[in-house]
Amino acid sequence: MTNTLINDVSDTAFWIAHHRSVETKRPDALFKDPLAEVLAGTRGKNIADSMPRSMVTAWAVVMRTCIIDDHIRLAIREGTDAVLNLGAGLDTRPYRMELPETLNWTEVDYPHVIDYKQQRLAQETPRCRLARIKCDLADDTSRRRLLAEVNASAKKLLVLSEGVVPYLGTDQVATLADDLRSLDHARYWLVDYFSPQLLKYRQRQMGDRMQNAPFKFAPDDWLGFFEKHGWRCRQIRYLAEEAERLKRQIQLPAWQALLASVQQFVMPKARRDRFRKLAGHILLEPQPI
Repeated sequence: MTNTLINDVSDTAFWIAHHRSVETKRPDALFKDPLAEVLAGTRGKNIADSMPRSMVTAWAVVMRTCIIDDHIRLAIREGTDAVLNLGAGLDTRPYRMELPETLNWTEVDYPHVIDYKQQRLAQETPRCRLARIKCDLADDTSRRRLLAEVNASAKKLLVLSEGVVPYLGTDQVATLADDLRSLDHARYWLVDYFSPQLLKYRQRQMGDRMQNAPFKFAPDDWLGFFEKHGWRCRQIRYLAEEAERLKRQIQLPAWQALLASVQQFVMPKARRDRFRKLAGHILLEPQPI
């Protein structure tokens, strides 16, 4: 049965924001994002409720948020003075993170997403210098003009593309990687990582519900793909390993948790290692030319 709640990629932002709002209400929350609920509304909850294995998605959103937050902190400690958030969706980091007041943060997304966000957050004050730009990133001319403008005003630029690359075709990712590599002030690029096994599993579990927003980018060698386009891995952090570090495992029903424990116990070490590295987030840096 098709999930008509997901009409396009932009709708996934409501879904993800809902899971951040749920985490915020936990007494042991790993981060606080009070504006997530303001942005997600009932739409985000309805999408989440319609999805299979919602507890897994909720866990993944929390882990990826923690990882990306840490990557951003690292980049700022190393002198980043500008962040370019491509496909920013309903992200609220400029409001919730401890950021330098002098940091220039630019959010880019479709016009209707930017309009919605500006209306909802009109009374809120960001902690850094925040700008929002309406742009269809699939438009090569507009995208390159935007990248050039942001690059020109930065000394050390971090590009964030959380939840963007998987929805792009291989050729689109290649072009974006080349465009970003051409920026002389781009020092970091944050991208998602999904193993081939996880992509196949996701398609089986959610293909019909996500047919209006399918994952398209599925190279056999994720890191190798970016290396061919001038980017090397500075650091990769996996969701499962982050969960172990933070002592936050997926909240499964008791019988499923027991079954998972047994499977982990009898699983060969090599397979356990692959399982722990199914998904994560990569901090890329440009390779020397």
